[in-house]
Amino acid sequence: MNNKPYNLFSSHLKQCFGGRVHKISVDAGFSCPNRGATRDQPGCLFCDPSGSGSAGIEPALSVAEQIQAGKEVMVRKYKAEHFLAYFQPFSNTFAPVDRLRSLYDEALGVEGVVGLAVGTRPDCLPPEVLDLLAEYHRRSYFWLELGLQSIHDQTLNRLRRGHDYDTFVKTYHQAKRRGLRVCVHLILGLPGENREQILASAEEMARLGVDGIKLHLLHVLEGTGLGDLYRQGEMEILSQEDYVSLVVDMVERLSPQTLIHRLTGDGPRDRLLAPLWSLNKWQVLNAIDAEFKHRGTKQGSRFDG
Repeated sequence: MNNKPYNLFSSHLKQCFGGRVHKISVDAGFSCPNRGATRDQPGCLFCDPSGSGSAGIEPALSVAEQIQAGKEVMVRKYKAEHFLAYFQPFSNTFAPVDRLRSLYDEALGVEGVVGLAVGTRPDCLPPEVLDLLAEYHRRSYFWLELGLQSIHDQTLNRLRRGHDYDTFVKTYHQAKRRGLRVCVHLILGLPGENREQILASAEEMARLGVDGIKLHLLHVLEGTGLGDLYRQGEMEILSQEDYVSLVVDMVERLSPQTLIHRLTGDGPRDRLLAPLWSLNKWQVLNAIDAEFKHRGTKQGSRFDG
């Protein structure tokens, strides 16, 4: 079912559910420790003030209404049959357990929704929240998506993340002890990181045996601290050629069992400062596939497990 040289998440979903499964992004009104209760604090250096994946989301609608609107689009465009409610912008465990339960239950109550994906930070998962997520893992198809971005504390400090790599490792192991599927997010092209450091993050994810991974190209957006650095000429931007080469290098190092949720993404066109080549997402994905073919390699070719 998957003719790619990597273990594609969408193919896994089709095998699990016997039909097309699509994520529907939901903004449930959460904030994060770096943004404060009203989302008005500076946040991470790269963070879009409106939150990741916010294009097309209507936060004024209820969770159920957002999902219903998303369903109509996915059915019309992709003939989707099943849906995952993806709690995406900001930190979607940054609230009391009772509020989390109410919102997650609302999402699962929408017809056709077979599971949840919850995006958050490793410092927003106290034991009682992890226990709650484990409940949803047992009763539905569930993914915990953890934003890590880099394993290097120097980079995390530069990004104003507010946590270190050890916090991630401890949270990751606590989640795995509860049986949760974990997808880890990494960003390629972060300021100050060289190729060896980027590949070290991939090798560490291989050592941990993460269930899934999302590789993100660093997008420089207007209205962010990163955007200020870019305008001042204080950071370098990856070329498409370098990005493609790095992605293939990283995937070759991952376990063949790790599900590839994403290999690139496209930033909001109205606020993207760089790299502008990223606006052609399919061109980038095709270039990644072509590089695998050129090398004659696949996911796990350099996995040392």
